[in-house]
Amino acid sequence: MNYRWNFVSFTPEQEETVKALASGLNLSPVLGRLLVNRGITDVPEARRFFHPQLNELLDPFLFRDMDKAVERLNLALARKERILVYGDYDVDGCTAVALVYKFIQQYYSNIDYYIPDRYEEGYGVSVQGIDYAYDTGVKLVIVLDCGIKAIETIGYAKQKGIDFIICDHHVPDDELPPAVAILNAKRRDATYPYQHLSGCGVGFKFMQAFAQSNGIEFSKLIPLLDLCAVSIASDIVPIMGENRILAYHGLRQLNASPSVGLKALMDICGLTNKEITMSDIIFKIGPRINASGRVQNGRETVTLLVEKDEKLARMQANLINHYNDQRKDLDKSMTEEANNIVANLDHTHESKAIVIYNEEWHKGVIGIVASRLTEIYCRPSVVLTRSDDYATGSARSVGGFDVYKAVESCRDLLENFGGHTYAAGLTMKVEHVEEFKRRFEQYIEENLDPELTLAQVDIEATIDFRDITHRFFTDLKRFNPFGPENPRPIFCTRQVYDYGTSKVVGREQEHIKLELVDGKSANVMNGIAFGQSSQARYIKTKQSFDIVYAIEENTHKRGEVQLQIEDIRPTKKEDASNG
Repeated sequence: MNYRWNFVSFTPEQEETVKALASGLNLSPVLGRLLVNRGITDVPEARRFFHPQLNELLDPFLFRDMDKAVERLNLALARKERILVYGDYDVDGCTAVALVYKFIQQYYSNIDYYIPDRYEEGYGVSVQGIDYAYDTGVKLVIVLDCGIKAIETIGYAKQKGIDFIICDHHVPDDELPPAVAILNAKRRDATYPYQHLSGCGVGFKFMQAFAQSNGIEFSKLIPLLDLCAVSIASDIVPIMGENRILAYHGLRQLNASPSVGLKALMDICGLTNKEITMSDIIFKIGPRINASGRVQNGRETVTLLVEKDEKLARMQANLINHYNDQRKDLDKSMTEEANNIVANLDHTHESKAIVIYNEEWHKGVIGIVASRLTEIYCRPSVVLTRSDDYATGSARSVGGFDVYKAVESCRDLLENFGGHTYAAGLTMKVEHVEEFKRRFEQYIEENLDPELTLAQVDIEATIDFRDITHRFFTDLKRFNPFGPENPRPIFCTRQVYDYGTSKVVGREQEHIKLELVDGKSANVMNGIAFGQSSQARYIKTKQSFDIVYAIEENTHKRGEVQLQIEDIRPTKKEDASNG
């Protein structure tokens, strides 16, 4: 893909802050720029960023209703009531259910978990789920990563004598469900200072408060942090503030002492004896956890995540890996079909949005297909399929645009919807699809900045190869874990040349393995440019070119760095003459 290169610019005041940070922390000024670009402006704040501490987690009782939630849970334990932990079928929901279930189960045995069937019950709190709770004698349901809009179904549960505690992070409506307690930092009357926890993160804060109220040491919560890291990476929430603390220590837990279930998944992903990163979670662990809910039932994932027996965990992980293989086949075929539909639409190049509907598509994979279309066309995308008499679908957004608000603008056409800035789910009567398409596209046309529909790479600094020292790379690694609001830094180096040994690689000869020099040092830098083999001919002409790239550790040569090259373009004549 050819990107528009956007060089991050700084005001004179910011440049002074960069100098102060670099001096105060003994860092390269380039890395000082990265800090300022992340909103970090003083040395103490930078030290907290580089060394997130668990004792800096916020007081969970700052949540509105946390006292009520803990009181109701303690009452359930005192009365020996049956408790049901209920959650969404995606990664965030399944990890949240596993976390809360595992922690309470250490102290209380009359507890069960429940994941709704995507196809039979749909998203959120279902009537079937409440009937299951009632039939099994449940008096308290803890619902995670959903429930904030379940006014009618939680009302139905209340009639049956079942109380609800909601732990959610999705945007609520003005009216809230009739629950005993609602833990959601996005509610209008919220008192919690941090809004961006994942659903699993909200569950963790609930367990933190429960532990505090019962004199349970915080150390008992640390083994659950691996689940927090998996949810934070997979749900694409900002990795700053409290999420950074949870993700940082969650990755440490995942690498040092993962739970039996996650260890089985890591082994099946080929991650044994490898340092796990957020990217490994996003591209390997997360999709497998999601596959169960997409192809079969998410309950099987929770069964794996709470499993204590290594042999049983391996068997369950193999089953889930099989579901993932099925998911990949569905994903590939549906994306090809969707791509063909979009390519044949008359107005694709003019329209700022994509809305497509196919009654035959698999409900479990439409979110992935929407994400693929957004990546390919740089447009907010909605993919819909049929479920009984309804069209149900997923919306995905480009960076910088709130797709939830776009969906919300059509709420009078919808039976149900929910989500957050970059992803939403929605359901409507089939006869409303065309009108939804028209109104959604109109909203996008009126509210989306055209700049956001251009494929863009944000470049944080222009550097030379001589700047990439061992010390520089060691300090750069301290910016991990990467994610929204703390993206993997992208650099630019101008006027580089092929060392003479670059070559096309890959099963279909689609990538370039590069060895490069830049004329300003003796450093020969290794790089990989995925999917950019079309540039190989120019590279071999021995003319100079400019590259933008991320710096990463070479997995085949520990301790060495390689460049993951995002884009390549010939050096402009004026830049070459100024070199």
